[in-house]
Amino acid sequence: MAKEIQLSAAVRENLLALQGTQSLIARTQNRLSTGLKVASPIDDPRVFFEAKSLTDHGRDVGEKKEGVDQSISSVQTALGAIEGVDALVQQMKGLTISARTATGNELAAIVAQFNELRTQINNLTNDAKYQGVNLINGTGTQLTVEFSTDTTSILTISSVDLRVGSLGLNISSALSFSLASVLDASLAQITSAIGTLRGKAQSLASNVAILKTRLDFNAVYVNLHEEGAGKLNLANVTEEGAKLVALQTRQQLGINALAFAGQAEQQILTLFR
Repeated sequence: MAKEIQLSAAVRENLLALQGTQSLIARTQNRLSTGLKVASPIDDPRVFFEAKSLTDHGRDVGEKKEGVDQSISSVQTALGAIEGVDALVQQMKGLTISARTATGNELAAIVAQFNELRTQINNLTNDAKYQGVNLINGTGTQLTVEFSTDTTSILTISSVDLRVGSLGLNISSALSFSLASVLDASLAQITSAIGTLRGKAQSLASNVAILKTRLDFNAVYVNLHEEGAGKLNLANVTEEGAKLVALQTRQQLGINALAFAGQAEQQILTLFR
């Protein structure tokens, strides 16, 4: 049975030092390749999980940020539609004023145009959808926007009814525009509708401002968490590069020292020759 080869103290000491240097070189090279000084729980459990907690929370908030961004688009869709409805109502106002001096066929054409505009208002409000959400085609719909994963910080935007009808924009159809009293009533309805549209637009614009503020804050918030995690686990590439050069020099010196130790043992053999 072969016996285990015994190394001298000098050789063993140099060999252990060389192995330790090689281990440090491997660690430094890993830091340079990954950019992380703490890449796993083995490196530093406390730092690893603290950095992971920051990264995970930042990612969760980032997901909410996407929801906020989509909600802004939903509200802006409604705002754009309100502008379109307002333009149609302004046309109706112009037709009503023109009807005061119109006669015969002119009046009949105005009535037809007026009623067509009422239809187009309903068509426009029905088409004002974004990802299935319509905020101006009737009440009962709510757009709930969550800003955080661990608080009850939300914004709820309720839909409004801007269709032509008793529950929305109360603008009656043009039937008896030949009567001054009907024209006066129609102008009053249109003026009220314009006021309603401006009020709803102002409310939605205020919600867009809130959403954009939270979107900007969430972007900064996510970035701060990523920076915080980086402070904990990112490697200083310049420092690690300098360490690698120093370790490679130490490794070469260790190899030389190990060779010298071996040569010393070989010199002992010459005494027996």
